[in-house]
Amino acid sequence: MQIDINNLCFAYMHKLVINNLSLSLNTGDFLVIRGKNGSGKSTLVKCLLGINPVKSGMIFFNHEDIVNFKAWTSIGYVPQKFEDFNYEYPITIKEFLSVSRLKRTKESDVLRLLDKMGILEIQNDNINSLSGGQLQRVFIVRAMLNNPKLLILDEPTASIDKKNVLYFRETVNQLHSEGVTVILISHDESMANLNYTHILSMSSDFSFTFQSRKNAELTPGVNE
Repeated sequence: MQIDINNLCFAYMHKLVINNLSLSLNTGDFLVIRGKNGSGKSTLVKCLLGINPVKSGMIFFNHEDIVNFKAWTSIGYVPQKFEDFNYEYPITIKEFLSVSRLKRTKESDVLRLLDKMGILEIQNDNINSLSGGQLQRVFIVRAMLNNPKLLILDEPTASIDKKNVLYFRETVNQLHSEGVTVILISHDESMANLNYTHILSMSSDFSFTFQSRKNAELTPGVNE
């Protein structure tokens, strides 16, 4: 999915968070967004997801203005936190993933993703009984099941151990290699083993730096 952001501005009430942010990603690009807390990373994600409404002309998906965009099922999203999650009825992980799927997915693919995320053995557990880290892995699997054209991940490995972080990165790299456009928001994670193509560094003073990987690797401190 191609993404074009043109002079994006967003404020919560009278508090400006993003000011004149512009960048373009081609289909199949892999963007890593870096920045300290309060720099606007998650706000940007919410703008891309249509949660934060923006003015016409600021965000385009495949040349279509976001205000007219309807193909939201083509975007997979893994949020940063799940404290407020509570499924209304008792349901297992496997059942939750089954009802979450919007496209036909082979059972073997579901099991493979569960295994990669280290939660295959708890597939029949009640989803409301999971720890935060386990729930986060379930949502990573869910985002991948619908074969998204754009995958947005907001610090998705924050509660996952190092072994499963490696599994997760392998899976994301594989999706990227298949042509999925990936946006990964990261606070302070090393980007080792990630096949990213671009870096967006954001700051709370509204400044930002958007670079290709090649240029970023020549800039001290950007991709450490």
